[in-house]
Amino acid sequence: MSRTVFALTLFLLPALSFAQVEPVTVTGPTGESFSLSLQILVLMTLLTLLPAAILSTTAFVRIIIVLSILRQALGTAQTPPNQVLLGIALFLTFFIMTPVIDSVYADAVKPYMNDEISTEVAFTRAVAPLRGFMLDQTRESDLELFANIGQRTDITSVDDIPLSIVVSGFMVSELKTAFQIGFLIFIPFLVIDLVVSSVLMSMGMMMLSPMLISLPFKIMLFVLVDGWALVLGTLASSFYT
Repeated sequence: MSRTVFALTLFLLPALSFAQVEPVTVTGPTGESFSLSLQILVLMTLLTLLPAAILSTTAFVRIIIVLSILRQALGTAQTPPNQVLLGIALFLTFFIMTPVIDSVYADAVKPYMNDEISTEVAFTRAVAPLRGFMLDQTRESDLELFANIGQRTDITSVDDIPLSIVVSGFMVSELKTAFQIGFLIFIPFLVIDLVVSSVLMSMGMMMLSPMLISLPFKIMLFVLVDGWALVLGTLASSFYT
């Protein structure tokens, strides 16, 4: 767990390094002075941006969208509750991102903590595995889309792609993939709803809600096929790490 914390907080290392400087007043490269209160403000601001960084550069987006669509397809309203879905998504994200986190820790965090490399080198080394992970999941068409929007005509290879384009393309690709998986998950439950609705109509029971009747059948089907293992296993295997 400590490796995960080190990897996720690596982007905060520049602020942490300023916060440890003595004396309390720090002089910047252009001559301005920063007080301790300003350093704490910058650090807290970076901490508030950490969840956005997790959403933007990890497997969390695809997982939480698929789980939300699955709950909608089952028709169970708030079951599982949002906290449970978030917990499943977070822990599955850590599981999928373990190779990337280990690489960040070994190449960037550990050498930095041993004072073997500078903050700039540590940041560069930390970004490289995340960049590789995102590129492996991103479609070329999405990268081309944002390259055209940014009017970047100087990109000749993968190494030339700016991180802003990589993250933007990654987010769009994750949304597209998540909805594709969600569509496939939704179909069998939709078929059950249609069958139950047709049976109720043929029996003249139009006042009875089809959702109320189909819900036990959908839950039974999901349990019989070991649905949670199938969904989570498919999600984990859909990433290239």
